[in-house]
This record gives sequence, structure tokens and C-alpha cells, in this order.
Amino acid sequence: MVKVAVPCPLYNTFDYKLPASLNHRVIEAGMRVRISFGRQKLIGIILEEIPGSTLPANKIKEVIAILDNRSLPGSEILALTQWAAKYYVHPPGDALQTALPVYLRNNDDATPPLNRYWYINNAASNEQTIAAQLKRAPKQLQIYQLLKNNDAETGFTGLDAEQLNSITENWRPAIKALLEKGLIKQDVRATVLLSQPAQSPQQVLNQEQQEAVNAIRQHHDGHAVHLINGITGSGKTEVYLALCEQLIAAGKQVLVLVPEIGLTPQLTRRFLQRLNTTIVVQHSAMNDRQRYAAWQAAASGQAQLLIGTRSSIFTPMPELGLIIIDEEHDGSYKQQDGFRYNARDLAIVRAKNKNIPILLGSATASLESLNNTNEQRYIQHQLKKRANKKPLPTIRLVNLCNQKLHEGMAETLLDTIKLHLSQQGQVLLFINRRGFAPLLMCHDCGWTTNCQRCDAHMTYHKRRQQLICHHCGAQRPAADSCDDCGSTNILAIGSGTERIEQYLQNLFPQTQVSRIDRDSTRKKGSLQEKLEQAHSGESGILVGTQMLAKGHDFPNITLVCILDTDQALFSADFRAAEHLAQLITQVSGRAGRAEKAGEVLIQTHHPEHPLLQDLLHKGYPAFARNALEERRAAGLPPCFHLALLRCESIDASAASRFLNQAMALTENIEQPQLDIFGPLPAPMERRAGRYRYQIMLQSKQRKILHAFMNWWIPQLPQLSAARKVRWSIDVDPYDTF
Repeated sequence: MVKVAVPCPLYNTFDYKLPASLNHRVIEAGMRVRISFGRQKLIGIILEEIPGSTLPANKIKEVIAILDNRSLPGSEILALTQWAAKYYVHPPGDALQTALPVYLRNNDDATPPLNRYWYINNAASNEQTIAAQLKRAPKQLQIYQLLKNNDAETGFTGLDAEQLNSITENWRPAIKALLEKGLIKQDVRATVLLSQPAQSPQQVLNQEQQEAVNAIRQHHDGHAVHLINGITGSGKTEVYLALCEQLIAAGKQVLVLVPEIGLTPQLTRRFLQRLNTTIVVQHSAMNDRQRYAAWQAAASGQAQLLIGTRSSIFTPMPELGLIIIDEEHDGSYKQQDGFRYNARDLAIVRAKNKNIPILLGSATASLESLNNTNEQRYIQHQLKKRANKKPLPTIRLVNLCNQKLHEGMAETLLDTIKLHLSQQGQVLLFINRRGFAPLLMCHDCGWTTNCQRCDAHMTYHKRRQQLICHHCGAQRPAADSCDDCGSTNILAIGSGTERIEQYLQNLFPQTQVSRIDRDSTRKKGSLQEKLEQAHSGESGILVGTQMLAKGHDFPNITLVCILDTDQALFSADFRAAEHLAQLITQVSGRAGRAEKAGEVLIQTHHPEHPLLQDLLHKGYPAFARNALEERRAAGLPPCFHLALLRCESIDASAASRFLNQAMALTENIEQPQLDIFGPLPAPMERRAGRYRYQIMLQSKQRKILHAFMNWWIPQLPQLSAARKVRWSIDVDPYDTF
């Protein structure tokens, strides 16, 4: 008899009996089994072998097949995921399913899938001979150069069919011809390992970096949480590399988490250039086969270093000796749907369970981490100087009141851009709004382009001539005339990245303007291409969203312009001020990172606002201290603990009815030191055609909050209104929207 976690939205586990033919099998927790569940055939995970069940024998189904000879996630990841399911009050079967690679969720066979790769034959003729040989075969020369550049830049030998498909078309005849000429080779393998001889010598650390490394090394044989709180450009990555070198030389593995795939290539390149080791990466741009191959390489110990995004926290690494969380403040570490875990927080739990150190790195540490430092749970290491000894950029506020604006930009700002371009500097303009304009409006009657499914306007994308809702993704052709009065006097109100890009390209026709946002980087490889143009200096002006705000090192940027801060100054979200302060600090840090001095201009109609004044005159640490005091006075995280019961339905009354029934369960229960607010509409009440409501739980004591949820949440599926709504619980919510 075995207890199985089934991937379903139920909070209990299920007993299954083993058929006589499987009784001889050795059972391990973590093995996958094929089971019958209702009318479905699903893959479940064995949690334990049990001597018997409390259910009648005729109610217990048999396991169809045991799929694995051993536990694939292993005991460490199994325990971590079960702990996370309890902490985030999530169905255990669904949590365990989320922790597995998608390939293992859908395939009985756990053998790593094989891919065919093509790569350069280094034994072939010299480059001049090859160029002459392929002079009349441009497609073959293009493919040859692609393979060569990939080997040199990534350290990974070869490209597979999917990668070639994402880069170019009709490549198969060229590959066949190159193979026949002996210029390239092919093989079939499962791994996606990155390795190359280290090219960059070890950097000499400055005093602050060396002190941080020495202090962290003292805890290599035990658990401690280290917060590397270093200003932008202070060389946090060098601290990471110095620690990794020692651990990898000792045969240990290292897990490095990054918030976004955009940061993966450059960080991977830095590690490849410095470390003589084998690296794998994991992120959402990889297909299921590639991600499972990387997972398997780390789990088998074949790869010593894994660089990945949020879900990589569940990758087994038997010799794990260190975890690094880069940009630890970033909200991307929080899963916003389904199993709503926070990878940063789970990494801390994993490091504690493993009794190893963990590093949290940021120039703008989260208030949670700073609060834990104040309470001496974390050890803080400050890097207050830039590694290259260059000064921080000067920051100025541009008061927009009574100023003539050009597509949202003041003349002062445009004059400063012109000056920096004339001095051969690069300019970065940050506006956290993609598209051409936030809405279209009729100048005659005031009609606006509202989304029919959300309480929001549709954004105008001029190049595509589309109106797109950035909340639900709804699209329709841009209006040529007013839907209400028929007027063709339609105005584009406000500015987005596309409009700024167009205006600046017209204003500075001799300078290449590159736009970097989710729209301009949809095609695979386009983000890397644009970043390389920025690094090379080919692009004189960069216009972008948060994708440009963190982690990137553009040595020739001398001017950063932050175009719109006012919306976040008065947001209903209690974290909005923290996010704005982090964004301003991170974006500002892109300026003046090399030889030329940097300058930052921040446009605002509220230059006297305390947040801006704190950042301008005292820096992020002063803002964070004040923000923590405000959170403490208001009873908000990190000083208090929150959970949200979210509910949505196409019928507003159904959502209200469910939450009212949920509240009714609590009427006769005493809840000392626990506050319950609601039901209340979400700040955006209607989204994607569904009405959204929520109940907020608040307590100073985490144990009290969880004790209540553990009693309350498992009862909710039994409520009569539960089947007519979608509901979820969000523990430690990142936002309230």
C-alpha cells in the first residue's frame, strides 16, 4: 500500500494498493506512479509506503505502474516541496507536480531525451580557406558563422534544430552540405552543458569585496544567510565568482538564481570566462526537453553550477554547497498564479535544511531582507564603493510643472540628451509603459478605448495598428473613428516606449535608437542582439522598460533619463513606493559605470515628494529606513504577515457569495491577534471578463496566521458556492492586485 500525491486541487493525499506483480519492488518516496484517478490516468508521486488504509478495500484502486526505479526529486527536494505546500497552503499533489520538470509530468520514461546537435569541426581548414570555399554559398557561410559564434560566446558546443529554427529559415540543405564538406560535425546527446577553458584571470578584489568573501567563507561549513548590500557597479558578481571558485574546486555544486531570462546570458558568460567548470542554465525560453536535460545534468552531478530562474529552486543537486540569489529584491521570484511560492524564501529554507550558506545580492535590498538584518537573522556585507572607483552619477529632478513637453519629455531633458550624444556618450531613457500611447480618445466627445473585459484602457500600438489590453491580452484593430460619435478626430494620449523611440529617432536621425521591451524582443535571440548593439555602442539611445533596469552593464552610458515617476508616487499598492525607489536606484546605476561620468535626470510634477527627496539627498538606505517605520506603524509586511484569499467569477454575485460563505465559517471562532478584512473588491475589480474579490488576513504572529489558515482553507472546497468560482490563497502576497 502506498500514499500518493495526486496532481489535483484537493488538500488530501490518496491511498493506492500495489498489485501482486509489483509487491517485490523497492519503494522510495518520490517515485512516480501511473494511477487511475476518477476518469483520468495521471502521474502521481509516492509519499510513503504504508502498512494499510482506513478505507474499505473495495474503495482502494491499484497502481497501474511504477514508472521509476528510484526517487527522481530525491528526499531533499521532496521534503522542501512538502514544506512549501504546507507553508503556502497549497494542495500537495499540485505542488509536487509543479516542482517536477514538465517533461516528467507528461512522459512515463524518465530517460533524458536525445537531441541532434551540429557544431564546428575544429580540424577543418583555416578560416580563410573556409571563407573562400563558401564564397558562393552564402547560406552555408551564414550557418557556419552561427555555429562558430555560438561555440565562442556560450561555451556550448553546437545548436539543435529548434535553436536553428529560431535564428534562420531553410537551414537544413546548408547543414547537409556543410556535413558533406567536413566543415561541421553532428552528434546526438541529451545534455545541454556549457563549458570552456577559463579565459579571464581572477580579478584582484578590493578591500570591501575581500572582507565580504572572507566573512562568508567562515560559514562554508554551516548555514547562514548573507546579504550583500552593494551599490550598483560595486562588483557583487566578483564576490560570487570568488566564492564559487573555491567551492567548485572542492567538488561542490552551486545554484545561482536570477529573476529574469534577460540576465541569464551575460551572467552565464561571466561565469564561463572565469570558472573551469561545467554549467547548465534553466529558463522559460528553453523547451521541455532542454530544461529536463539541464535538470538531469544537475541532479546527476554532471553539472557543477546551475544558473536558472525561479523554478530552478526545485532542481536536485546532490553536492550543493552554496546558493546565490542575484537581485534578491526582484518580484519575479514570486510565482503569481497556481502554486504561489517565493523562490528566494524557499532558497533560504533549502539552505537551512542543507546546512549551507546562502547569498542574497542587491543594490536595493528588499525591506524584508533589511528587516531580517536589523533583527540579526541575516549577516550584512556592504559594498559602498564602485569596483572601478568611479563616482556615482549625479542625480537631478526635472520639474515638469508649467513646462512645454515634447511627447512627455521636457526641453531641459532633450537638451541634455543632445549634449551627451555630442560627447560620444550613450543615453538610456526609462519609461515603464510599452506601446505607443496608453489610450486613444475622441477629441470631440471624450470617448476612450476601454477594454471590454477589464476596468482598464487598451494601449495603442502604432506599428501593429492594434489596441491591446496589457492586463488580459485582448486585441482589436486601432480605431480610425469614434465608436460613439463617428468623429475622426482621434488623439493618442500619453507616451509609451514606441512613441518615445519614434520621436527621438526623428529628432536625432544620425543616432540609432533601440527600443528594448517585451514587444521588441518577442523573437528568440532579439533581446541578445539588442543588448550586443548597446554594448558595442552601435545604439546611441536606448529606450526601454524594466528589462533595462537591472543587472546590465553598459559601459558607455553617461545619461539616464527616467521619464515617468508620478503614477507610482500615489499608487494604492502598499509596495509601490518601495518598487519605485528600487527602480530609480537600479536604472540610475546604469550611468557612468566606466571612464565617463554619469548623470541622471528624473522627470516629475512633484519634486518636493519625500520619497524623491530622500533618494536624491540621502540615498536608498535612508528611504528604506523610513519605509520600514511606515510599514511598522501601518501593520504591513515585513513587520506584519499577510495572506489573501482571492476569488474571481464571471458572475460578481457568485464571487461575493463564496467569500461571504468563507467569512461565515469564522463567525464563532475566536481569532486573537488576527485581523480579517473583507470581502472587498480587488483594486482592479474586473479583469479578463471576471470579477475579482478578496479577503485579507493580517497578523503580527506568523504561527497564528498559519494555524488559522490550516483550519480554514481545507474547508473552502466544500462550500456550496466554491464550484462556481475560481479561488486561491496567496501567502505573503507580492501585491494586492
